[in-house]
Amino acid sequence: MIKPLKKAVLPVAGLGTRFLPATKSMPKEMLPVVDRPLIQYALDEARAAGIEQFCLITGRGKDSLIDYFDVAYELEDTLRQRGKKESLEALYPSSIEAGSLTALRQQSPLGLGHAIWCARTFVGDDPFAILLPDDLIMATPGCLAQMVEVYNEYGGNVVAVTEVPREKTSSYGIVDIEKDDGKLVTISGVVEKPEPEQAPSNLSIIGRYILSPEIMKYLSKMEKGAGNEVQLTDSMEKLIGQMPFHGLRYNGVRYDCGSKSGFLEAQVAFALKRPDLAPAMRKIIQKYAHEEVK
Repeated sequence: MIKPLKKAVLPVAGLGTRFLPATKSMPKEMLPVVDRPLIQYALDEARAAGIEQFCLITGRGKDSLIDYFDVAYELEDTLRQRGKKESLEALYPSSIEAGSLTALRQQSPLGLGHAIWCARTFVGDDPFAILLPDDLIMATPGCLAQMVEVYNEYGGNVVAVTEVPREKTSSYGIVDIEKDDGKLVTISGVVEKPEPEQAPSNLSIIGRYILSPEIMKYLSKMEKGAGNEVQLTDSMEKLIGQMPFHGLRYNGVRYDCGSKSGFLEAQVAFALKRPDLAPAMRKIIQKYAHEEVK
């Protein structure tokens, strides 16, 4: 019997050095795309996929991520008194049911695998999703919801995959393919950041995973891999052959908000999807599209 997926882990302990100095005093996951922070998009995607329990893996200086999902009594009361109904409604998505959010500290930056291992007690014996907020995905239904459909049919492990240029495989976890029907891939291996000539394919894993709790016993060994860090993909590799392992070519567009260019592109794309902002954004684009760089 396939256990229902109800838990999600969101690793948010990174330093956000690419966005300094903005991230000197605020987590990069709190950077807004239009009017919602990255962490909100990730949580909304998870809730839409049926997730009910959330675990943030945080670090020093990340308390604002937890505060964001708390109730802002004073602000809400002020908005009510002033009749700001629209502003009050805008706050509702940032609320989360009491007892459904857990925060754990990753005291040392030892890699994504180590961050996930920190959630071992939260995960217990249940399957769990991982969402990396840096990967902002525009999709209907959401990327994780699409993955849940695959998980509910096959069980085991499911990752979101997308093709990358061969010369950029050294920046991603790359899968080895056993079967490929154009949408769903049966995975026979995973390699973390291989050089192009050693990459088994150009199909990369992006920041969405559904994993079996059995992965924790491999993560607990703290074996270091690429970059001298505990890599999640190294432990995922050990699950292959023991249980189903699939990659889904999701329907949607991914924006790499861990880079400045990807973050800026996301601003434009999400603004253009908003009826209240699209006309103004088109005018802005037209204004600057042909302006010479000085």
